[in-house]
Amino acid sequence: MKLTTYGVDIAKRVFQIHWVVPETGEIQRKKLKRADVMAFFRLQAPGRVVMEACGAAQHWARQWQPLGHTVQLIHPKFVRPFVMANKNDAADAQAIWTAAQQPGMRFVLIKSEAAQAVLALHRIRSQLVKFRTMQMNQLRGLLGEFGIELPGGREAGLAALRDIDWERVPALLHAALQMQMQRLRELDEQMALIERQLAQWLRSDDTCSRVAEIPGVGLLTATAMIAAMGDAHHYRSGRAFAASLGLVPRHSGTGGHVQLGGISKRGDRYLRTLLMHGARSVILHQGKDKASPWLRDLLARRPFNVAVAALANKMARTIWALVAHQRRYESGYGIVA
Repeated sequence: MKLTTYGVDIAKRVFQIHWVVPETGEIQRKKLKRADVMAFFRLQAPGRVVMEACGAAQHWARQWQPLGHTVQLIHPKFVRPFVMANKNDAADAQAIWTAAQQPGMRFVLIKSEAAQAVLALHRIRSQLVKFRTMQMNQLRGLLGEFGIELPGGREAGLAALRDIDWERVPALLHAALQMQMQRLRELDEQMALIERQLAQWLRSDDTCSRVAEIPGVGLLTATAMIAAMGDAHHYRSGRAFAASLGLVPRHSGTGGHVQLGGISKRGDRYLRTLLMHGARSVILHQGKDKASPWLRDLLARRPFNVAVAALANKMARTIWALVAHQRRYESGYGIVA
């Protein structure tokens, strides 16, 4: 029996569903309110439910899987080429259904609630970092108007704020500036709380603890990578995982001639940034003397940032290998990919 494929365009209140009856080829369309969606799929025989990987898609995927349906998520950029005529809910649902029929279509991994909670902590922390930077920059600008220059760097700037000469600041501003400084302290406390929660999760997860043993992979990188990766076998190899993070060269070519460029920068920018920062710290900490022969040779031949990207790629492949093959990190061991 051939499974029925349902293309679902999800929204806050109204869901549009498009499918074709396998036996007759009849096209069916249905618009449902949010409250009626679960009841609809409970009544359907187990089939294939496909939707765009957008807001709340992970939640609905976890809701429909226990009903026996095979749920798949498609990146919106792979759906857009199949939207015919004007864009509306019905056209989007049909485009999702059409995209799902394409051979070799790539699908987004469905995450567990625990993994999504970890990634949510990372997003909240990233937002707090932005708020702290904005707050610090505003204080620099405001105090600069009264001839008070704060030194560069966050720690040095905070230390200078604690020793500020309040006589040089108009009394009208004292209370407001103290509120801003208190907000900076609160942001630091909130980030510290999130980092403690992430550290607790890292200690409780054996896979995450093993990944954290890799040089350049710390608390943030280990927890974010494991939460985002999910099932390592979703990727064919370590290179495929590195490619999903945009850490492989982009290439273009025709007539059998292929040209390689810089890294593609596809995928999750946050994960790629963590790996790049980790790789940079490894190179700066080890230096050319303590670096591996491979890294020393690379630093001798290529610019520093190229070596950073190459090491970040290698770190991503190593993470995949440790997770996929359930190994511990061994310095000097050949990467399995």
